[in-house]
Order: sequence, then structure tokens, then C-alpha cells
Amino acid sequence: MRADEPHPDVQDILARVEAADVMPLARYEDADTAREVAARMRADADGPSLEAVEDRTVPGPADDVPVRVYRPTEGLTPTVCYFHGGGWVIGNLESHDLACKHLAAKSGCTVVAVDYRRAPEHPYPAALEDCYAVTEWVAANPELVGGDGQLAVAGDSAGGNLAASVCLRARDEDGPMVNYQALVYPSVSPSDDWDSRRENGEGYYLTEPDMEWFGSCYFGDHADETDAYAFPLVADSHANLPPATVVTAGFDPIRDEGIAYADALREAGVSVTHHHYPAMIHAFFTMLAEPADLEAGHDAVAQVAADLRAALRAD
Repeated sequence: MRADEPHPDVQDILARVEAADVMPLARYEDADTAREVAARMRADADGPSLEAVEDRTVPGPADDVPVRVYRPTEGLTPTVCYFHGGGWVIGNLESHDLACKHLAAKSGCTVVAVDYRRAPEHPYPAALEDCYAVTEWVAANPELVGGDGQLAVAGDSAGGNLAASVCLRARDEDGPMVNYQALVYPSVSPSDDWDSRRENGEGYYLTEPDMEWFGSCYFGDHADETDAYAFPLVADSHANLPPATVVTAGFDPIRDEGIAYADALREAGVSVTHHHYPAMIHAFFTMLAEPADLEAGHDAVAQVAADLRAALRAD
């Protein structure tokens, strides 16, 4: 489940974060300040070359939703709607630009990254509504993003929550056909009673204070722990959902709820591929360039890309 200690490269990253004394982000209380601090820690790298990268908008429930379309080739390809992590508060298109480029290049799929409304300015369910609206639009208009009609959703952390929720809602409302879901260390449970929270809640990048702050920003007064679209693990049924890839990390405080979600899907008859990285921390999937460049991050992106390619026949 968890290695004896984090990978040496992870230890170096954690030491630099500690020396910078900028975490936890919850200390700033103001979301804009936290976003600025997070942006300063972001890698500055171009990533792999693609056929095209285009910013555009998609009709949303409140206003147009900005998206960034990553096309790996000229021809029509399967499409992946990607929902970024960041606790529903600090992520954006730029924070996940490098990961989306790598995912598009390795999977052969067009990736549509969604710049959904963020908390606390726009609490639950604004982010979910935007992600669902983009998924509906892409399903109805695949050719406008170079899609061939095959569709997956993917996301990391808070984005994994949104991807799982989009799949649940699409099933329940007879909505868009989602062929696959890729959930990278997804946040899916209202409970904090997990061994991984006790083991990893301090000192491993994502901290307990930040998790509590992110949750309060996003959910606000919405405290319905039975709402499956807020907390996908509590759904009455996980049957008839798309096949899934789930990625988890040994030193991640939300490791156990990701594993529990993989188990819940599997028990409901859903095909699940689970990739576990015992020596990794939360956010390793997006640590793809200096000053935080992890071989395991590249491997995880490649694994998810291979699963998407196999499921969606992106050849």
C-alpha cells in the first residue's frame, strides 16, 4: 500500500517545498493569493509537440466555458474531456497544460481541457455543471474538436471527483455516452476516516489543512453527505458506469478513497484497471518537468494513455 519511504526524488521535492515555506495553501485564506503561490511553483516547460493547441469556448449553464483543445494529429481521433485538479480552487488550464500535452501525445486522443468555474467564488455544483455541459457538447459535436465520436472523461484529484460525477450523472439522466473514465487519485468520499488521511495528512505535499479548506470553499453550506454527485463513493449503485482506470499513490492522504472507489466499481461489475504507485505523493501525475520531474509521473501518464488508447482504439 505504502512504501517504507517516499522515492528519493519525491523526498527532494518535499524538502524544497518545506524550505520554501509556502505550504499549506490554506494559510493564505484568500483564494487568489493561494492561486498565485501555486502558480509560482509550476514547471515552465513546453512539453511535446502536437498538431494543434487551440483555446475556444463551449456553451455552459451560466456562461461560455473556456476550454483548451489539444489535437495530436490531423485526422479524427477519440476525445478525452479533462478536468484539472486543485481542490476545485487553485487549478486552471495553465496548471495542467503540460500534463494534457503529454496525455494527448501518448494516447493519440484529442484532449479537451475544461476551465470550469472555481470555488469559493462559484461553489458546488458550479464546477460539475460546467464539466457536464462541456461533456454534453463534445458528445454532440465531436467533429468541432476533431473527434471521431469516441469519448472519455478524465481528471486528477478534484478533477477525478468531477469525472466520476459526470459519469454518474450521464448514467442517471440518460446523458452523453461516455466510453471510458480515467480517475487519477480521485476525491470521492465525504469521510475523513481513512487510514491514508491519518498516515499522510501532514508532510506529503497535500495536507489536512488544505483538504479541509478546499472542501469548505467548494461545498460551502452544502453538507449533504448522501449526494453522490458531490461524493461519488456514496452512490446507491455504481453499476452500468464506463470502464475505468484508477491511479493512486502510497503517500497520498486520499489514497484509500480512490482504492475504495476502484473496488466499488469492480464490485458493481465495471471493468477497472488500477495503477498504484507506493512511493509517490499526491500531484505526482502532473510533476513532469523541473523543478519537479518524476519518472513515475511520466509512467503514470503513459499508463493512463495506454488504457485510453486500448479502450477507444486511438490508433
